[in-house]
Amino acid sequence: MTSTPLAQTAWTPSYGNNAAENYQKYFVPVIGGPIALDLVNDAGLRPGERVLDVGCGTGTIARLAAERVGMNGRVSALDVNAGMLSVARSLPSAIHIKWYETAAESVPLPDNSFDVILCGLSFQFFVDKSAALREMHRVLKPGGRVYISTPQPNAFFDLFDRAIARHVNEEASAFVHAVFSMNDPRQMEAFLADAGFSSVATRSQTRSVQGPPAREFMWQYIYCTPLMAVLPQSGNAQTEALERDVVAGWEPWATGDGMRYDQPTLVSSGRR
Repeated sequence: MTSTPLAQTAWTPSYGNNAAENYQKYFVPVIGGPIALDLVNDAGLRPGERVLDVGCGTGTIARLAAERVGMNGRVSALDVNAGMLSVARSLPSAIHIKWYETAAESVPLPDNSFDVILCGLSFQFFVDKSAALREMHRVLKPGGRVYISTPQPNAFFDLFDRAIARHVNEEASAFVHAVFSMNDPRQMEAFLADAGFSSVATRSQTRSVQGPPAREFMWQYIYCTPLMAVLPQSGNAQTEALERDVVAGWEPWATGDGMRYDQPTLVSSGRR
């Protein structure tokens, strides 16, 4: 990727040209990890259970699940992104995890294989959400349970979204729209029920996120998402204007050593 002069100023030695590695280094500790822990806690995993992590990314949920189910349990994880799986495989876990490079809509595993399916912060990106849920239903054992977390909109990222649309283009803004696109409890409940799940329920929970200062947070988020390929190439003036706008707009969330904002998450669950 060719970088503009401004991108070079943002590209400190701590950043790299690998979105998956940046995701694990920056997004997971600040946002992804805490929300993953909440989802695993919601699932109430027990020793010996068999768990599938769908849309696993760098495997945060899978590794947490492995700690809970212990040596007598089994954890499998799948993702369509080879780069994410490469990072996932490189990290240690409590037990052996089986990794699969595949879309959520086509799971290469037998019927009735798992006690629990977890899907954290990835469902909104699935191309065919109904097909993905039908696959989750198929590989669950009778009585098995599914837990899905999807991020809900908030003023903090809404400001970021508007700034990207204003200073860059709608293509870049579309990614942020997609992140928060599955936020309606009724829609999620309908998806689960249509796929055959029973005891369907949704609830919203809020996690207070503590991040670095505004400029650092903005560039870290960009470099661990598809925005990395769009924004730095937009041109010096545009990207400088974006940075100024976002840093000023995030001032209400500034703390002494960074920023703090509340991230609501929709947790949807059901049983086979």
